[in-house]
Amino acid sequence: MAHLQAPAGAARSALLIAFEGLDQSGKQTQAEQLRDRLAASGRAVRLLSFPAYDTPIGKEIQQALTGARAWGADVMQLLYIANRYEAKPQIEDALARGDVLICDRYVASSIAYGESQGLDASWLREVQRRLPQPDITFLLDLAPEVSARRKTSDRDAYERDLALLGRVRDSYIRQSASRDWVRLDADRAREEVASDVFEAVRPLLL
Repeated sequence: MAHLQAPAGAARSALLIAFEGLDQSGKQTQAEQLRDRLAASGRAVRLLSFPAYDTPIGKEIQQALTGARAWGADVMQLLYIANRYEAKPQIEDALARGDVLICDRYVASSIAYGESQGLDASWLREVQRRLPQPDITFLLDLAPEVSARRKTSDRDAYERDLALLGRVRDSYIRQSASRDWVRLDADRAREEVASDVFEAVRPLLL
């Protein structure tokens, strides 16, 4: 593995990387592989996964996903967004140190899932405007049917609704047309996807 090192005396710029996509698209796997590769090169790297169920708001989200709560789509997305705001101080501290921060789901997730349930995408963007924004976002694109085949049991309310997941995917594809997005076919060997991820990140590294 090649080691990426900045020139002597050079400051290392912070980098915020987000992985987005349907469940079972490989977000966690790719985020962990990128973290490990960058850490091996000497970069300070931190990985955050959302929702973070170990926070007060995260516990409420978990209750809703298991059916113990019956919140509407707007309340659910506000909970997801608030869960990210809970982590905002950690994110800002890491970026201030010049670290690489990798997020397994981030701001685009609420836009995709909220829009798929009839919420206004511009509103969902606005309420997340004060969160640090990603430098690059990877869409690991996967058809809902493939997602369902990869996980056949213990699927939550979102995962069981293939029509909804189709709308989520459509939203992600629309978002991925924006600058600083990279859309990758996730229905491939994880090593192929990881190689494409690293090649996209490489130019952003010092």
